[in-house]
Parts: sequence; C-alpha cells; structure tokens
Amino acid sequence: MSKDIPEFSGFNKETFKFLTSLEKNNNTKWFAANHDIYENYLVIPSKSYVSSMEEFFNQLNPSIRTEPKFNKTLMRISKDMRFAKGDPYKNFFLIHFGRFKMDSEFYVYISKIGVEYGLFINCTDGDGLYFNQNVKTFRKEIIDVFSRFRLNGKFGLQKMDKSPEDVIKKFNANKHFEKLEGIKYIIFQTFRPKNDKLIYTPNFLTETIKIFSRLYPLYCFTISDEPLKLIDEFVERLGVAN
Repeated sequence: MSKDIPEFSGFNKETFKFLTSLEKNNNTKWFAANHDIYENYLVIPSKSYVSSMEEFFNQLNPSIRTEPKFNKTLMRISKDMRFAKGDPYKNFFLIHFGRFKMDSEFYVYISKIGVEYGLFINCTDGDGLYFNQNVKTFRKEIIDVFSRFRLNGKFGLQKMDKSPEDVIKKFNANKHFEKLEGIKYIIFQTFRPKNDKLIYTPNFLTETIKIFSRLYPLYCFTISDEPLKLIDEFVERLGVAN
C-alpha cells in the first residue's frame, strides 16, 4: 500500500450525508464549498479500499487493475458535459475492478442509501469480451457454477440501461437462466443499507473479498473462451469460498 494512502477502516456516515446533500445541491458552487468532505469521506477511503484489495486481486487474477486512481479503479463523480445534460455531478461513487474500460468487472457502488457490490457483465461483442458467446456455449456449466459455488438465491439480477433496473430479486440459475437472454449489461449484486454497521468497519474488506471470490468462477466466463480451465486453476490455487 502506498505510504500516502491510509489503511482502510471503513466508510463514514459523512459519506452518505454528502451524497444525499449533493443530490439536493447538484451545482458547481455547492460542490466547491464541500470539496474537502468529498475528498475526505469518498475519495480517500475509496483509495484506501482499492489499495487494501490489491493483494487479493493480484492473487485472483493479476490482469485486473488495482491502481487506486481515477479512470483505473475509481470513476470520476463529475459528468462529461460534452455528452451529458443537466446536473454536473453523478449522485453516486463507483469503485470498479476490471482489465480495461467497459470490461466485465467487480464493483462497489456507493449511493445515498447504502452500498451495492457484485459483478457487472458486459454481454456485448468486443475484443476480450466472451460472455455473449459463452452464455450460449456453456449454459449447463454456468448453471453448475451457480450451484457449485452457492450463488443461487444470493444475488439480485439487474440489467443496466441508463440506470440499473431490477429483473429478479434473488436469481437462481436453475429457474431463471432464460432471464439473461437479451440483456447487454448484466449485474449480479448484493446490497447493504447505510445503517448496516459493517460498512463502517475494516470488515467490509473481508465481506467483499468473500463475495468477489464466490463470483470469480462466473467472471471466468466473461474473460476467456476456456473458462473451465480458469475455474479449475482458481479452485486449485485458492479453493472454494464459503
């Protein structure tokens, strides 16, 4: 961990107060006046979190980016006003771990109501993107992964358009696999409300490591045309997350 980045100790109630106030005061004047709060309670703890996750992701898959920087693992809260209209700032903060822009990736999404975390899957065609073909080729194997790694009933399924939209509250691959068809951007996520004490402790690291480890076998179908080989390597190297 960089000597300039403190150890992750959890997020702070001020994190959510800031995002709540930002939604009501989404303008550059208010943001400038509250920039220190943004830095101290969103940017710094997020960089601390990313730095603390570096060793885990390096063991999991060293191709996943772990630099605690904007445009790498942190999404800027300011909108690009060349392409966006209306408010100049997003009303959320995103931490994400992928190989490149618009890759399938693990994420932590912080909003005024709490924290969502899980796996974003890019189900479109493109260099380095494999889920769109693997979801057809490896249907049986993906269903097996959900059972083997105890994913069924643990995550909500959402689809992403302009904003996330719930599809199934508790996804079960045995029952709901067809729901994946036609979704370009798939999200499997779990949620902790802002009154959940875990968010404010270092134990949030342990929680997300557990969740990301459990989701990694599914992630293998997004990054390779030989996902079963990657899963076997994962099990041999790290074992099955419980």
